[in-house]
Amino acid sequence: MLVLLPPSEGKAASDRGAPLKAESLSLPGLAQARAAVLDELVELCVADEDKARDVLGLSEGLRGEVAKNVELRTAGTRPAGEIYTGVLYDALGLATLDAPAKRRAAKSLLVFSGLWGAVRTGDRIPSYRCSMGVKLPGLGALGAYWRTVMDPVMTEAAGTGLVLDLRSSAYAAAWKPRGAVAGRTATVRVLHSQIVDGVEKRSVVSHFNKATKGRLVRDLLTAGAAPAEPAELVETLRGLGYAVEAEAPAKPGRAWSLDVIVTQIH
Repeated sequence: MLVLLPPSEGKAASDRGAPLKAESLSLPGLAQARAAVLDELVELCVADEDKARDVLGLSEGLRGEVAKNVELRTAGTRPAGEIYTGVLYDALGLATLDAPAKRRAAKSLLVFSGLWGAVRTGDRIPSYRCSMGVKLPGLGALGAYWRTVMDPVMTEAAGTGLVLDLRSSAYAAAWKPRGAVAGRTATVRVLHSQIVDGVEKRSVVSHFNKATKGRLVRDLLTAGAAPAEPAELVETLRGLGYAVEAEAPAKPGRAWSLDVIVTQIH
């Protein structure tokens, strides 16, 4: 099973360890594209702080994020699973998983990134600021840029197993599974269900959507679950106590859509 995650906007500070070794990152087929994004991002942030802040969509209070990008090649690194923080990653709690679950996480989780394309949680990276929605002056919109190089690399990474896609729309734009891989892919959204005047109302609540996805991945890893295809994933999640509604694709070569229904927000 391959699990696709979005990154977090907020990130933990890099430590004082060894600087980035780009050649050591997973998915080496993305190396050239990563180098191009890294080069332009650093050059932008070195040359003009105000322009960089505008391109990156940063407020005045986040001006320090530009300086962080200036030092990407020399800053210390940490495993990506420690760099990414926020609601989803707090709920996932990688650091508190038992040893077998940690091994499964290292093998199955891929975090999409505007800077790196995608990395595994064990890949050592510096803290950075560059979302998939950024449009760099030279390379253009990063979602479209990554889409040109991602397909063969991700198709190989997916292999013949299930792909559980938990990415937000901005990061999903960087790679859309096609063909046989799409048929083994399940996308998930979390809906909050409540009764209003005797009628059920469902809505997406961003914070709880992220938290539920984090808990869902944690539960799969802890249980050692290894569903081979979307229908089996549905049954696995129901067995773990989740209320799941599934919609099989109308045509071959399209992903399954799963709704996880929750009644309490926490």
